[in-house]
Amino acid sequence: MRFGRTLARFAAFLFVLAGLPAVGLADQPIEWGIGLQEAASPVMERMHDFYDLLYIIIMLIAVFVTLLLAYVMIRFRASRNPVPSKTSHNTPLEIAWTVIPVFILLIIAIPAFRLLYFQDRVQDADMTLKVVGHQWYWSYEYPDQGGFTFDSIMLADDELEPGQPRLLTVDEKVVLPVDTNIRILMTADDVLHAWAVPALGVKTDTVPGRINESWVRITREGTYYGQCSELCGVNHGFMPIQVEAVSKEAFQAWVQQAQEEYARKDEAPRAVRVAANDNLDRRVGAGR
Repeated sequence: MRFGRTLARFAAFLFVLAGLPAVGLADQPIEWGIGLQEAASPVMERMHDFYDLLYIIIMLIAVFVTLLLAYVMIRFRASRNPVPSKTSHNTPLEIAWTVIPVFILLIIAIPAFRLLYFQDRVQDADMTLKVVGHQWYWSYEYPDQGGFTFDSIMLADDELEPGQPRLLTVDEKVVLPVDTNIRILMTADDVLHAWAVPALGVKTDTVPGRINESWVRITREGTYYGQCSELCGVNHGFMPIQVEAVSKEAFQAWVQQAQEEYARKDEAPRAVRVAANDNLDRRVGAGR
């Protein structure tokens, strides 16, 4: 689908010439960005290809309809056609405008179902990440790395450091290794949420009382941002997702550090844990 991608980039170039920002090729949203974020997983790469296919189909339809309207306005204008035709049926034309849309839908449906199957089918997983949605933050568990868990809360404006994006930066990032098939189990403990990271091609509802499953294989190191994509309450817009993809060696080093860190937190005196939970409730419920 290189042709479709070329068309998309050409359209972005026209937007630049018009004084508008270019396509958002980044691992986080940008102001006035158009198009899809740069792919960082096989699923998102296939989404790009499917997007390119739709882009070509939409452009062809738009050009055809525009030319057809221009032809009708010129050919059948009142000055050139003072006595309008009284034709009420045209069998070949009626067959054509029924069969052609069906054919177009088939062209769209076949790759769409293939993409849905590829996105839903969990590859042979090398590790598992469990995601739990809360009002209004995320909890993460690494069952294959000792089962440690932690909460991930959005940083308030006065906690941000230079270069950290507002409304997207969290205190505890999800750290994952690259070139690894990762099974993601998702659930919630209160209402519907949706764990969505656009650059990774993941967007799945977290439903109380059940577990949904997805998977990801990150192809390059970097930091990827996402947000809850389900209307989950008053602070819906304040529960971002921050994923840091690192090498396998760096991930193993982080796991050892995290196991020790969260073990100490679990062993802390009850009064300390209660104070920490009170602080968490204050930050999440502040509404920012």
